[in-house]
Amino acid sequence: MTEPQTPGTRSALDTRAARNLATTTKSVPQMQGITPRWLLARLPWVRADAGTYRVNRRLTYRLGDGLVTFVNDGAEIRVIPPELAELPPLRGLAGSGVLDELAGRFEQREYRPGEAIAEAGRPADAVHLVAHGKVAETGPGEYDADAEIGVLDGGRFFGDRALLGTDERWPHTFRALTPTTVLTLTREAIEELTGRSDSLRTHLEAYRNTPAPPRTKNGEAPIELASGHGGEPVLPGTFADYEASPREYELSVTQTLLRVHTRVADIYNGPMNQVEQQLRLTVEAIRERQEHELINNRDFGLLHNADPRQRIQTRGGPPTPADLDELLARRRKSRFFLAHPKAIAAFGRECTRRGVYPSGMDVDGPGGVRQRVQAWRGVPIHPCDKIPVSPSGTSSILVLRTGEDDQGVIGLRRTGMPGEVRPGLSVRFTGIDDRAVMTYLVSAYYSAAVLVPDALGVLENVEIAR
Repeated sequence: MTEPQTPGTRSALDTRAARNLATTTKSVPQMQGITPRWLLARLPWVRADAGTYRVNRRLTYRLGDGLVTFVNDGAEIRVIPPELAELPPLRGLAGSGVLDELAGRFEQREYRPGEAIAEAGRPADAVHLVAHGKVAETGPGEYDADAEIGVLDGGRFFGDRALLGTDERWPHTFRALTPTTVLTLTREAIEELTGRSDSLRTHLEAYRNTPAPPRTKNGEAPIELASGHGGEPVLPGTFADYEASPREYELSVTQTLLRVHTRVADIYNGPMNQVEQQLRLTVEAIRERQEHELINNRDFGLLHNADPRQRIQTRGGPPTPADLDELLARRRKSRFFLAHPKAIAAFGRECTRRGVYPSGMDVDGPGGVRQRVQAWRGVPIHPCDKIPVSPSGTSSILVLRTGEDDQGVIGLRRTGMPGEVRPGLSVRFTGIDDRAVMTYLVSAYYSAAVLVPDALGVLENVEIAR
């Protein structure tokens, strides 16, 4: 017969006391900030021994293909006068006073969604600068329906040929998609200024009478060829002209000094190596920063190096299959999309709304592990949380063609350095100070280069919060 146990007494050793004689199974230090880093994994890396990579291209004529910048004073928006030189007829105009006068003649106008700014067939009698919002450009289609030409956002312009005083008509209709602010320079203001300013009138006349240099559809100096001929015609002579001042990419660096006290490394070094774990976590943080810089750095980051002609706008806000098709149609051999996870979720919602279900595909992921990812038109869509999301809930989607052989986007790094632990990343022991603290210098050298403009495309103002 079992005797009843008195409350508060124990018949055996409890687990809390037993743990004093037991060991503990431990994990290595975990880090929440580690991400898949698809960009680092999928980007082809080129060794830049000299620390600088020069991108030589054929000579390209660039006239007015940039963006116009504005400043605002409360609700009043003004164009920065020197930025008017981005308009082709005003490119190279000498004398800032003339541009100041032009900038002062622009009128600010507000348009509601669906309201027409300029209609096809009517006289093109004004220059329009899109200061804020999105404008749809449409033209007559073949089957009694308007064809979508494109979408213009802040910084774009249209109607610049009105500066030349020619009797032209709008070839397309420009209509506001969102609440839009436009700065407009009317023909009356243009005629009044050209009548008073000899330098402006002379410049515009010279632009109107000077033929544009021959160039291909990509803006490059042409290579003259003959084809389909018979007999013995004189063949054209030609050469491929180069840019006189090609772009050079210098390697950037991310560095830190890792400090470990010798007491920690000597006494508390088992079963895990303290220095090894400290270095592992530091290297992970550097790799995360490296991917962030490759996307966001204002000098070489992909978001800031996309050509203005390769930046497109969504048709309605959220990313749709038609928007991603537009990205793919502007380049060949697209290798992968790169988007914030929330943008990928927004694209999935739009596909579901239309009854479209994109298939996945297997790709080699980080670490060489085969993974299945979402894809569109056979091009994988990789997540990247380094792509910024604005406070208003908009982001961007990138598409890349990669590799030197395909004139794509490449990563640059310096390999073969002393103390290299991974390609392009080195760890050097710098000594022990008078407080018995060991120091290690951890360095990563890298950059990215866009070999030709159409290797990188960006879908901007992607709405992910709807």
